[in-house]
Amino acid sequence: MTESDPRRRRDPSSMSRARRYTPRGRTVREAAEGAEDNRARENGARDREAARRERNRTAQQDEADDLAARRRREAAARSRERRQRETGVITEPRKPEPEPKRAPARSEPLRRTGTVRPTPTRRTGPINPPRRGGPRGTVRTTGPIEVRPLASLPRIGNPRRRLRMAAAFVMILLLISGARLVQLQVTDSAAYAAEALNQRLTTEPLPAERGAILDRNGNRLAYSVEANYIAVDPAMVKGEPAEVAASLTELLGRRASDLEAIIAAKETAQGEPIRFAYLQRGVDLAIGDKIREMENPGLIIGEDERRVVPGHDLAANVIGFTGGEGDGLGGLEAAYDDWLSGEDGEVSYERSQQSGLPIPGAFYREEEAVPGNDLQLTLDDKLQFQVQNILEETVKEHDAEFGSALVMEVGSGEMLAMASTPTYDAANPFKVDDPEVYRDYATQATVDPGSIHKAIVFAAALEEGCIEPDGTMALEQTITKGGQVYRDGYEHGDAVLSLAGIIAQSSNVGTIELADCIGPEKLYEYQLAFGLGQPTGVGIEGEASGILQEPQNWSGTSPGSVPIGHEGTATIMQMAALYGAIANDGVYVQPTLIDQKVEADGTVVEQPEPATHRVVSQQTAEDLQYLLQAPIAAETGTGRNAQLENYHLAGKTGTGGLVVDGEYAPGNVTSFVGFAPAEDPQYVVAVSVYVPGGGGGGSTTGEAFKEINEFALGYFGVRPATEPAPEFDVWG
Repeated sequence: MTESDPRRRRDPSSMSRARRYTPRGRTVREAAEGAEDNRARENGARDREAARRERNRTAQQDEADDLAARRRREAAARSRERRQRETGVITEPRKPEPEPKRAPARSEPLRRTGTVRPTPTRRTGPINPPRRGGPRGTVRTTGPIEVRPLASLPRIGNPRRRLRMAAAFVMILLLISGARLVQLQVTDSAAYAAEALNQRLTTEPLPAERGAILDRNGNRLAYSVEANYIAVDPAMVKGEPAEVAASLTELLGRRASDLEAIIAAKETAQGEPIRFAYLQRGVDLAIGDKIREMENPGLIIGEDERRVVPGHDLAANVIGFTGGEGDGLGGLEAAYDDWLSGEDGEVSYERSQQSGLPIPGAFYREEEAVPGNDLQLTLDDKLQFQVQNILEETVKEHDAEFGSALVMEVGSGEMLAMASTPTYDAANPFKVDDPEVYRDYATQATVDPGSIHKAIVFAAALEEGCIEPDGTMALEQTITKGGQVYRDGYEHGDAVLSLAGIIAQSSNVGTIELADCIGPEKLYEYQLAFGLGQPTGVGIEGEASGILQEPQNWSGTSPGSVPIGHEGTATIMQMAALYGAIANDGVYVQPTLIDQKVEADGTVVEQPEPATHRVVSQQTAEDLQYLLQAPIAAETGTGRNAQLENYHLAGKTGTGGLVVDGEYAPGNVTSFVGFAPAEDPQYVVAVSVYVPGGGGGGSTTGEAFKEINEFALGYFGVRPATEPAPEFDVWG
């Protein structure tokens, strides 16, 4: 055959002899041409023989395995039949499973070339053969491959069903959203709208203008002027609270730590938000403008007022002062706070959360403030100024600790001047070292009145007929009561003194004997009638009532001590009212500081007449008005240094004690109380000072008593006396 013969191309080897490769990578043709061709053929024959033997061993092993399995099945069947016989239960005999047919061993196909090609051994067994790393001795079985049924294919989704489910889900979302919208816009709309309004709404107070305090001539002693208040909305403050407080401390005059605490507090103790809190009130308009330039939306600058006291310390202890919130804290400012303060208003508006400015056209509501009313006093500012200066000079000259001085109009009970020292600047009331400076010593300091109390005994003795105005009494130098010896200050030995002499020399012995004539019960009645033991009601808040002992509470020494002004206390205001009753022809008139109340529209509120009552007869009062000139006019009088040219004065000196913590303090409380002119009393003057170093009433306060009377009589235009002062025969 030729190379191109078709039969040659159908060689069973399916490869041309030229393209067959040996294991060394050469073609058969190349191998045949070499010297190694015969050796290769011998190696191939050995390989084919080894494969055939392996197949035979495998077939034999399979037959042995099948025989062992058949025997096991037969043994199991016999065992089952035996159990059935023993239990009596006969079951259908199980049909033996047909033995799997084995494929006949394939014979080695013959090559068309006449050579036999070894067929590779096909391994049979389970689909997942055991790993090579399994235990040794495991026999690999051969046989037909078990074909497992495939799992069911996944179900193809239904597009329409998916669309229906998606549509239902969308509808549910729409229904929920719609229901929520209905809830927000219908049922809860009012609540949310109110909450939103509250976040934008700001309510600021409109402080009412506080009424003015005027003197009897209409001069303003205290009044209010336009100012600013500085407040804070903590929720809108820009910047750290510490930084904002540091920038405000110098402008507001407050410590930065105090301001920081207010600015940083955004909630109350109950958890409610704070939208308005005062930082300072009564700030000058210029300072308000500087804070406004800071452009911090959390700082609120509003219209306010500031209290002005032009006289500073003029009648400061009487007028009192106001606090940071504008309410009265002392004196008349506190006693008449409701009348002066008025009613505050308020303004509510919506403002921007960014700039803090009002929103145009938004909610706005304003309640106007009702201004306070004015209070016109009976004080005269010029007389007050002079009396206050005289008192301060007296206190300074005698190293006194405190003092007070009064001028009261006889008949009306109006207080024309009320001075106390030490005092303070009512325009800056909190810049003080000792809070005692706030005290009004005329109404709030109680002391042993001393000899100025003797006027009650003289009036009662005349009224009860124990002595005549020109009567005399034989007196010794001393008298003993309850084991206590009482001595006259003026050395006279055993002598006869007229009633004028007893008053002029302030005789303790004569006064005690007159009190014995009156009796304790009657003396107590006159003390009450002259206003002791109860506040006068002049108008100062916190006025003291003093101590007045009832006769059943008297001790053994009381008959000697009480008549001369001891074992009881009183204020200088009570003693001034006492002498006012004598000067007013025996009629007691309640002292008053209030001239009239004036409403904000100018309407004058009619004031009730002061309470009055008669204590002694007019004749007794006139006799005593004459006799009380003796301490000043008589040669042995205790108030000789109070003599005033061109005017006749009447009065009585006193030396009492000051009780501190239940014990008498060192020194004396010296006083001088009287009236002028003596022949036609117009004004009562009272001066009292506490001198720790001691001193007499005349020597300490006599000069002040004279100077105050001199200025008052000249200031009010009282005509001088046309007759000389009376001469008194103090010796009987």
